[in-house]
Amino acid sequence: MKKNNKWKIFLILILLVLSTGCTKTLTDENKKPVKNEITGQTLTKNILCRPTNKDTIKIYEENKIDLKKLPKCDEFKVTSGKYEGLWTTFFVKPLSYILLKIGKLVGNYGISVIIVSLIIRLIAFPITKKTAMQSEMMKKAQPELNRLQKKYENKTDPESLMKQRQEMMAIYQKYKISPLSGCLFAMIQLPIFIAFFEAVQRTPVIFEDKFLGLQLGTTPSVGITSAVFYAYLILMIIIAGTTFYSFKMNGVGNTEDPSMKMMPMMMSGMIVVTALFMPTGLGIYWVTSNLFTIVQNILVKRSKEHGKA
Repeated sequence: MKKNNKWKIFLILILLVLSTGCTKTLTDENKKPVKNEITGQTLTKNILCRPTNKDTIKIYEENKIDLKKLPKCDEFKVTSGKYEGLWTTFFVKPLSYILLKIGKLVGNYGISVIIVSLIIRLIAFPITKKTAMQSEMMKKAQPELNRLQKKYENKTDPESLMKQRQEMMAIYQKYKISPLSGCLFAMIQLPIFIAFFEAVQRTPVIFEDKFLGLQLGTTPSVGITSAVFYAYLILMIIIAGTTFYSFKMNGVGNTEDPSMKMMPMMMSGMIVVTALFMPTGLGIYWVTSNLFTIVQNILVKRSKEHGKA
């Protein structure tokens, strides 16, 4: 894919995100966020369907939300509710609808999140496989790139910098590496991540449900203060481990530059901190996606070693 086409896709995705209806926090008369005291979850105002939990229903009614205008979650359709923009229409509502249908079929919305995550990754497999193959080729090229970096380490004149770029491009061509090829899935992953966040936050039967003791709508930062704190700690450990390992497998930080070697740790740390304040359902999506990436990279590496890729 040409560079210009990739930037066009990126700009289209950004425009879709900017046109989002967005999750709106439910606030009380004093404009303070309303929380479910039992789960510790901050509730969403613009939910897509009716809650089923009596305590949740009571909270919404006390804050003057007319639930009768909303469809029941098991009757929710992509066309339900008013038009809220391209983002909600083409991303959030369809994703919520699929999560609801699969969740009803399997009897748990945490399992539904896992299944839908896997379906999305399978659809994106041609793109992610190419990214994984590029990562493997980058590992093979890395020794030559490191030698090139040392060769021009203290040379900052324009002529040397131009020669360095030319030699670098020659190495990329030798190993058939496209520097921008790994960016495409990252561009796609951002709107999917945001869509999952909104789908979990705006669909009551999802954020009311539990999976292995984890309340899907509760953030781990709140969950670790509950009686089943260990479940949230385990989730955070798994998020940290799978994120770090997937970065390492993709060659992030695979360089002799000391500052770059810390990149997997720093990026993993940022994601872990972010996950602390995101719904647990989103954490389950992230872990599933990471595990898929790890398995995919292992398979690609083995196929490369046997000369099949």
